[in-house]
Amino acid sequence: MARLKEVYKKEIAPALMKQFGYKSPMEVPRITKITLNMGVGEAVGDRKVIDNAVADMTKIAGQKPVVTLARNSIAGFKVREGWPIGCKVTLRRERMYEFLDRLISIAIPRIRDFRGMNPRSFDGRGNYNMGVREQIIFPEIDYDKIDTLRGLDITFTTTAKTDQEGQALLSAFNFPFRT
Repeated sequence: MARLKEVYKKEIAPALMKQFGYKSPMEVPRITKITLNMGVGEAVGDRKVIDNAVADMTKIAGQKPVVTLARNSIAGFKVREGWPIGCKVTLRRERMYEFLDRLISIAIPRIRDFRGMNPRSFDGRGNYNMGVREQIIFPEIDYDKIDTLRGLDITFTTTAKTDQEGQALLSAFNFPFRT
């Protein structure tokens, strides 16, 4: 079982239950999924770029991402309908907790000029979004083997009803919010 899943069951859930005065353990907010998304606009000019992005995301997430295709043609961006323009992967259960553990304990401390994550990046329903500017903060990525620096979006979907509950949940996992 993942380390953070144990911590959630034994420490975080009872603490949140006490903090917010929940009557049932099913009311306690939990992370349901983590979604990683990488938009690769350069893939329009070179098809090999999307393969490199998929390879990087496979190493980061531990599972193969889905290649996203353009829904409609946009002449200004030289994009045609059906062309690959990015990739995404959704992590749940054990892989989700393993990724969260690696993100909090290894990857985030490696971000250059890091001052904490923005606490206002919640969506109003307890879900949190963050962006990573370069994929080399993850230890799985070999710096010598990447073709270019690419960023990715990470979305934490929770069962929290409010942003305050969502922030309390992520803070309990030692998520480094800016103060």
